[in-house]
Amino acid sequence: MKFRAPQRIFILPSTSHLNCVRKHGRNFTSFFRRIQTSVQAGASVGGGNGSSQGDSYLVPGATVATLLMLGALHARRLYDDKKVEEARERGIEPEFKSDIKATFLRLIPLRLVSRCWGHLTNVELPVWLRPYVHRAWARAFHSNLEEVALPLDEYASLREFFIRSLKEGCRPIDPDLQCLVSPVDGTVLRFGELKGAGAMIEQVKGFSYSVVALLGAGSLLPMMAGGDTDEEGSGQENSSADSRKKSWWKISLAYPKVLDPVSTCPVKGLFYCVIYLKPGDYHRIHSPVDWQVLVRRHFSGHLFPMNERAVRTIRNLYVENERVVLEGLWQEGYMAIAAIGATNIGSIKLFIEPELRTNKPKRGKSLHSEPPEERVYEPEGVGITLKKGDEMAAFNMGSTVVLVFQAPVSNLHKNGDSKSEFKFSIKRGDRIRAGEALGRWA
Repeated sequence: MKFRAPQRIFILPSTSHLNCVRKHGRNFTSFFRRIQTSVQAGASVGGGNGSSQGDSYLVPGATVATLLMLGALHARRLYDDKKVEEARERGIEPEFKSDIKATFLRLIPLRLVSRCWGHLTNVELPVWLRPYVHRAWARAFHSNLEEVALPLDEYASLREFFIRSLKEGCRPIDPDLQCLVSPVDGTVLRFGELKGAGAMIEQVKGFSYSVVALLGAGSLLPMMAGGDTDEEGSGQENSSADSRKKSWWKISLAYPKVLDPVSTCPVKGLFYCVIYLKPGDYHRIHSPVDWQVLVRRHFSGHLFPMNERAVRTIRNLYVENERVVLEGLWQEGYMAIAAIGATNIGSIKLFIEPELRTNKPKRGKSLHSEPPEERVYEPEGVGITLKKGDEMAAFNMGSTVVLVFQAPVSNLHKNGDSKSEFKFSIKRGDRIRAGEALGRWA
């Protein structure tokens, strides 16, 4: 019998290779220990003890049933989304249609989930692992890594990568003095002029929400009595003192609608624009104009998703979610920016107020039982001065920004001079970047 020698000869790894494997193994071990500690800390914030040993989380029957249910829901969602896309291609805009998802989401502790996600994204990654994680994220959500200001291994955590700055010159600001620029990178969802009683913004075809409910009952929003909409002087603030002093409990009971015995309408020349930020977008918020920020208002709320499907299925989505509102004045009058949080994006960071904390635990309290936390920036009446293009705030991942502002309209003044009307330079569905023009006037 002849024996053939094996063609492949096993060679023992060198000492340097073994040391490398051991080193990476230790790095992985310490990294996952930090993740476990962070997630347990996040769970303990929400009331969990994180130490239920001996419990079995994998029950075969329940697991199979859950997977089947999720698969069926996902298939239904894909089918509905396909129908919406087909309708949009035929020029038919999708209408609001409430579904079981909204009820189901209210049962999930999304605020706790978002806090846990925040702890997880704050975990410091090993230096050698950072480029792989950040590139994987960028590939999944189509982020442009060529614009990143720092090498990827200098972003210690996912959160630092989310709110990254860009290379100088990547977002040039339109220098036109008679131009209002986009504060963020994103997709234009809605825009237009606020008209009619209640100053409603269309969330989706068939459903609208009140801009007063979005910005707060004590908002500086210039409104007038319903019968005065055709009178001149529409650029003045005609809100009554009684309306300004309306108690918050009255708003809470009527939430999200504001009970106002006097039908009020926005003054002429009051506009809005809604921009959605995807998870892969640049997440910093810039000043759209030169203006004075007078008031900051923080509303605790839900953290529902803010994607397209949620917008057309969840009522009062923008009003229900946690948000930070900045109000002030610019050369043409009123200006407000509402930064709206979403699932896993409860953290809204204000560069002009670093100590502000959002998505804080609310124990034994309804999310809408308290008035918003409000701060008047000093000096009173002057506030914080921001130049067009200045960084104001940042989101984790992506969410939505609502811009409400006064702009010039075609009015004939007493001296005979006329002012040209403000016109948007965007279309619904456009992709826009921070610093690009939203609208102009001559």
